[in-house]
Amino acid sequence: MYHRGMFPVVVFSGGSTRTTQHRLPRGEAVHYRERALELDVPEAAILLDPHATNTGANIMNSRALLEAAGYRPRSLLLISKPYAERRTFATARKLWPEIDVICASMPVGFDEYVRSIGNERLVVDMMIGDLQRIIEYPARGFTIPQEVSAEVIAAYDRLYAAGFVSRAVPPA
Repeated sequence: MYHRGMFPVVVFSGGSTRTTQHRLPRGEAVHYRERALELDVPEAAILLDPHATNTGANIMNSRALLEAAGYRPRSLLLISKPYAERRTFATARKLWPEIDVICASMPVGFDEYVRSIGNERLVVDMMIGDLQRIIEYPARGFTIPQEVSAEVIAAYDRLYAAGFVSRAVPPA
């Protein structure tokens, strides 16, 4: 996308997390920067934040990096995990409301995503944790509110009750 002229700069943001620490031990941002360099994205077009450990920090740190480099974007394309697009969008709208945001991820089905992670239970736990954040984070001031259908809430409640909670956040 960079080579197609879709944007002048790429920001890679993210340190190591419980999910990625074994696959990307030097952190998400460092890994993705290295991959971009392999794909001939010039070093001068890359901004790096290897410190963020949550979506809010990804956005705030990226904003600071862009501003420090003299960029004043009107729109952003945020790339996230497939199940995190809605929460990423809601976080960006809360923390950077004046910007137009588009969120995207690799088009990957559930089975393929599970194979890439290697643990079906963990994937469901991550999805439940993410949905919990979509539901609860607006009241904590972290995201804008989003509508969640009764059907989705019912499925969430069943999975949460069944113990898919390793990535749930503690009660406020």
